[in-house]
Amino acid sequence: MTAGEIAVLVAAGVCVLAAIVLVVGITSLRKEVTRMRGIADELRRQTVPLVADAHRVVDQAAAEMERVGAVLDSTESVHATVDSASRLAYRAFANPVVKVLAVRAGAASGLRRLAARDAAASSPVTTVVPRDRSR
Repeated sequence: MTAGEIAVLVAAGVCVLAAIVLVVGITSLRKEVTRMRGIADELRRQTVPLVADAHRVVDQAAAEMERVGAVLDSTESVHATVDSASRLAYRAFANPVVKVLAVRAGAASGLRRLAARDAAASSPVTTVVPRDRSR
């Protein structure tokens, strides 16, 4: 055997060894791709119903938010009505109530003065003699 033939045999052996390594690598990659495909299918089976449920919940929440918005609008309307009614009642009753309270206070003051005058008239009169301060 010549050196050229040995080089060809070594190169052929290296090529066969490389081919075996590539076949083993491709087989291993194929197994991993199959395993990954199974995992992806399982993930899809689990997530599709979850996403559908999430869409349903979001739709329900949107409907509830519309109802809450309607309730808030109604509440604002009732608040405005009560506010205007209370302002109207204040304007209608404030002045007469103040006048009635003023008349009551004046009448009570007048009755107290009359009672004091009657008490002074019925009690014996005492005269106070001023003292001589020149001493």
